[in-house]
Amino acid sequence: MLQIIFFIKSDKTKKNGECPLYAKIQYQQQTITMSAKQSISSKRWNFTNNLRNPLKLEKEKVVKASLDTLNLAFERKVNQLIRENSEVNLDCIRKEIIGKPKKNKEIGLIDVFDIHNKAFERKVNAGERSAASLQKYKRSRDLIESFLKKKYSVGNISINSVTGSFIYNLESYLKYESEYKGKIGIKNNSVVKYFKSFKTVCNFGIKLELTSKNPFSKYDGKLKIKDAVYLTKEELNRIEEKSFDVHRLEKVKDIFLFSCYTGYAPIDAQSLTKRNLIKNNEEDFWIVTDRIKTEIRANVPVLPVALRIIKKYEDLQLGLIPKLSNQKMNAYLKEIADICGIHKKLTWYVARHTFATTVALGNGIKIENLSAMMGHSNIQQTQHYAKVLDSSVNDDMDKLKAIYK
Repeated sequence: MLQIIFFIKSDKTKKNGECPLYAKIQYQQQTITMSAKQSISSKRWNFTNNLRNPLKLEKEKVVKASLDTLNLAFERKVNQLIRENSEVNLDCIRKEIIGKPKKNKEIGLIDVFDIHNKAFERKVNAGERSAASLQKYKRSRDLIESFLKKKYSVGNISINSVTGSFIYNLESYLKYESEYKGKIGIKNNSVVKYFKSFKTVCNFGIKLELTSKNPFSKYDGKLKIKDAVYLTKEELNRIEEKSFDVHRLEKVKDIFLFSCYTGYAPIDAQSLTKRNLIKNNEEDFWIVTDRIKTEIRANVPVLPVALRIIKKYEDLQLGLIPKLSNQKMNAYLKEIADICGIHKKLTWYVARHTFATTVALGNGIKIENLSAMMGHSNIQQTQHYAKVLDSSVNDDMDKLKAIYK
């Protein structure tokens, strides 16, 4: 197993107070030491826990990125030699790596993804970002790599080589040729979201001075906004009033209703604990938390239905509500929809849309307050969920008729 340890040589401190960084590389019985071509003060090296802590200084971010690149170069070469059943000689690898002119070398697109994803993984491990977001970035990286191999027969490409033609061909490949779990092609909205991830990764590269351009800024694809699927008040009551003899269906019904009356997305709802449940001065319960996806605060008053569900499952698990995988949840929701005679495909997000439309806007909640409860960064996101209900139109028209009567 390859192991790389970075350390400073304090006995070689420069005039500016910085110490040169070295790498100790071990593989099986081999050990070599080489300069990492970077330097840092011993004080900052210790303060940042050898650059493992979240970094604020741009210089330190650049140094960390350089160390990650060196680490990645060794890992790739060792893995390549293992696949080829060739001898792994660390000294030969070192000479090959340092033999390339670093200053003139253009950073590869895949390299930026790898450095970004490694940094993002640290945030996930620290509980700062969600594992689902990391999976999205890993999938984005794999899509770029599969495109390069199929269209250009290469495993990487310089960011400066990404042209408008490259982006057009990439979009076409994603929509009509990419394959995942036996399914060919990706729908427009998902493609647009992947390109958003590509932009984010390249912006990360600009911040670390790995590149000076973001080629994906040229992409101008747009999301196709569709009306959100939600339950009417009558459909919601139908599920709420239905009792299921099968325990798993009753549990799924409760989890679904909890989301309908709080608006929490799956990953947020199932991460809630008693610590998120507070009582204000008026003796009303609130759920106080930050959305994992956006890190935006999303506080919601606990409605009676949601409170009954919390009490029902109190002390039966660590969270406020039971946990189920999305796959199982959606399969059981299909059964519930069939039994209740609801001809809509029920998902967690139908529950979230139902909270926005039927529960909140349908009962006169202002869209600004709804936006805050749903943890949106801007009101445009809320308008995507919000749909003017017929009941709201009727109420307003009744007032208008009274004026002209």
